[in-house]
Amino acid sequence: MIKPRTMPGVMELLPRDQLAFQRMMDVIRRNYERFGFLPIETPVMELSEVLLTKSGGETERQVYFVQSTGSLAQGSAPELALRFDLTVPLARYVAEHEHELTFPFRRYQIQRVYRGERNQRGRFREFYQCDIDVIGKDALSPRYDAEIPAVIHAVFSELGIGPFTIHLNNRKLMRGFFEGIGIADAERQAAVLREVDKLDKQGADAVRAALTGKLEVAADAAERILTLVGTRSQSHTDALAKLAALDEGPPAQREGVAELRAVLELVHALGVPERAYTLNLSVARGLDYYTGTVYETLLDDYPQIGSICSGGRYENLAGHYTKSHLPGVGISIGATRLFYQLQEAKLLPAATSTTAVLVALFDDAGLPTAVALATELRAAGINTETTVEPRKLAKQMQYADRAGIRFVAMCGDNEAARGIVAVKDLRDGSQREIPRAELAAALLAAMA
Repeated sequence: MIKPRTMPGVMELLPRDQLAFQRMMDVIRRNYERFGFLPIETPVMELSEVLLTKSGGETERQVYFVQSTGSLAQGSAPELALRFDLTVPLARYVAEHEHELTFPFRRYQIQRVYRGERNQRGRFREFYQCDIDVIGKDALSPRYDAEIPAVIHAVFSELGIGPFTIHLNNRKLMRGFFEGIGIADAERQAAVLREVDKLDKQGADAVRAALTGKLEVAADAAERILTLVGTRSQSHTDALAKLAALDEGPPAQREGVAELRAVLELVHALGVPERAYTLNLSVARGLDYYTGTVYETLLDDYPQIGSICSGGRYENLAGHYTKSHLPGVGISIGATRLFYQLQEAKLLPAATSTTAVLVALFDDAGLPTAVALATELRAAGINTETTVEPRKLAKQMQYADRAGIRFVAMCGDNEAARGIVAVKDLRDGSQREIPRAELAAALLAAMA
C-alpha cells in the first residue's frame, strides 16, 4: 500500500476551509470587477525562453521545468517551465495580443503559480496570486496609480479582517534623493533601495550597518538616507506637508514628489479614508523594475504577517517581447499565503456550508415527499440536500451540524397531513412549524 500524502509546500483544505478560501477569492474577484478590470487566464506552462527572459534572480532559480517522458528519454533540454508569477505571462500576453487589445488595458488574473520554495511553514510551492494591472500604450497617467489604493481598500474592507494601512512611496523620489547625495549609479541605487526596504523588518541599526559596510555609503549620507526613510505621515494634510518639504533637489526627486502628491490627492478624492493610507518613504519594493509609485499594505494589529498586498508602477512591461512602449501599474495579492496567515491569526470567520437546508427522511415511504420538498426549495434559489436513505433523526441532525448546514426540514406523515414543515435551526437550536406553501419565503427571510 502507498501511504496517501501530499507533497510539502502545497495547501490542501477540507471542504469548510475550502469554502472560506473560495469566499475570500470571491471578494477579491468581485471588487476587481467593480473597478472595471477584465479577466484573463494564461497557460500554466510557458516556453522557457519566454519565461526566463532574464537570468540570475532568486525567483528564476526556483523555476520548475516541464519535460515529457519522450524528451527525457532523448536527453532534450526542457522547452517548457511552470510560471513563477503572473507578470511575465502578462507581458507575453500583451505583446502577443497588442493589436487586439483596447488600451489602457485593465486586466485581472487569479491563477496558481509555482516556485521551488524551501520546505518551511507558511511557504508554498503552489499558490494562488490575484493580480490587477493597468497597461498603457506609449504613456499611462499617474492618475491610474491612485486607483490602485482604492481597489485595495475596497477588497480588504469587504474581507473584514481588521484595520489596515496602505503605505505609499515613489521610486523616482528616492532615486532623485540619492543623486543629490552623490549616489548616482543605477545599480548602486538599486542596492541601496533593497537595503532600505528592510527597515521595518530589521531596524535602523541593521540598515545603517549594511549601507556603510557592504555598500560603502559615507556615514553622513547614510544618516541622511535613514532620516528620509523614517518619514511617515499621520494624515492626508501631513503627507502633503512632508512632500512639500522634499520638493527640491534633482529633477527626478521633484518629479517623484509631484507624482506622489497627485496620487495622494486623487486617493483622497476617491473616498479612501485618511486612516487607511500613509506616506512611508521606507517602502521601496525589492524588484528593480518598479520605477514610480510603490505600495505595501499591512494589517495594523498584525504587522508580523507582513505585506498582504503590494505592487507599483513600471515603465516598460514587455520590453523583451515588443518594441512598443507599454508602461503599467499593478498589485498582487498572494491569496494562498494570505489565507494561511489569516487562519493562523484566527481573523477569518468559520465557514458554513453552501448548502442551507437538509431535508430529513424518516422512512422509504416518505422519499417522494422529501424529494418534492427539496425540488421546491431549489426552485426558490435555496441550496438544498436531501437525505436519500432513512436514518435516525439524531444522526441526520449530527450530519447537518458537522457539514455546516443551518436548517433541517422535516416533513413526516404527521406534518404532511397538516400541510406544514417542521424546521430546526441548528444555529440557535430553535424549531418551528411553517406552512409548506410559505416555507421557501420563510427560509429566505431567515437567511437574509
